[in-house]
Parts: sequence; C-alpha cells; structure tokens
Amino acid sequence: MADPNRAYLPTDVQALPTGEYAIAWADGHWSTYSLAYLRRECPCASCRTEREKTAGMVMLTGGPRRDVHVEEVEPQGNYAVKFRWSDGHDTGIYSFEFLRQICPCAACKEARG
Repeated sequence: MADPNRAYLPTDVQALPTGEYAIAWADGHWSTYSLAYLRRECPCASCRTEREKTAGMVMLTGGPRRDVHVEEVEPQGNYAVKFRWSDGHDTGIYSFEFLRQICPCAACKEARG
C-alpha cells in the first residue's frame, strides 16, 4: 500500500516567468501558486491571528499591497521552504504538507469543500 504522506513530497519546484511557483508532487499532481496567494496564506502565527481578526482578509505589512514579491526562498530541512518577502515579512515556514493542503487548483478546492 502506498504511503499517503508521500503525496506531500515535491519532485520538482519551478519559479515560473509569470512570477508564480509550480510544484510537482510525488503523486503526479501539479500545484501553481501566485505570490499574492502564498503571501496571503502565510502560516506564521501573526498572519494566522491577523486572518482571524479580519475574517480571512490578511493585511500585508503596511497595508494591502499587490506588488509584494519574493526576495529569497530558503529550504527548511527537507520538509518546508521559507520565503523572504519584499515587504520585510520572513517568519512563515511553508511545510510541503501545508502547501499541498492549500493547493489552489479547482480539483483541490472542490475536494476541500
């Protein structure tokens, strides 16, 4: 029987010319994330608290910004990545499991209900 946790292992990660990130997963699924989506879904404690206070409408540092971009991507062991954002934010550690859970494709959104 296949290990369901292996689905969370990326086999390829690409920074696309569109400014998005694409991840191929061990089970063959591809996820494509816009930078705005990744920043909005930041898993750090302060962003989670802010989303709760604002009913899911997280405010970027200094207010909502559409021009935020990634300045650096740093691997976190073999389980996650950390983004350093142009707005100065850098505390979110995006586990591969978390990234797979927030996949924005239509099929994954439908499966989440």
